[in-house]
Amino acid sequence: MSANASLQLDAYVQAVLGKKAERVVILGVHDLTSIADAFIICSGRSNRQVMAIAEHVKTTLKKQSKQALRIEGLKEGHWVLMDYGDVIIHIFYEPVRSFYDLEGLWADAPRLKTPALEEWRRRRAEREAPDSAGDFSGD
Repeated sequence: MSANASLQLDAYVQAVLGKKAERVVILGVHDLTSIADAFIICSGRSNRQVMAIAEHVKTTLKKQSKQALRIEGLKEGHWVLMDYGDVIIHIFYEPVRSFYDLEGLWADAPRLKTPALEEWRRRRAEREAPDSAGDFSGD
């Protein structure tokens, strides 16, 4: 993926992360299908969070002159599909994501990275790392 493509995808990733989406994955599907170049898949912990993520994405990207061609599932909050042409965003309520397993369905698609996604992963790893200060034994 070119640096320019990564930066273009980054705007979508930043929008998704703006409402604390979880388990964010970007799949490069341009060699596997003609419907899009990338899928961004993420989860929310509740239907309300799924709807909030979708509304935030819609508002944030609209300010950047990116208009969705189609949005489905927004009222239910189980699986919101946001079609931006080259990028399709899937926002799932976690149990629904596990059931449909898009990552398994598109297992041949490479996982892509963007600066915002890498920063999010780094921060998450730091938060989840055990505190080593309490592990010191002074022998």
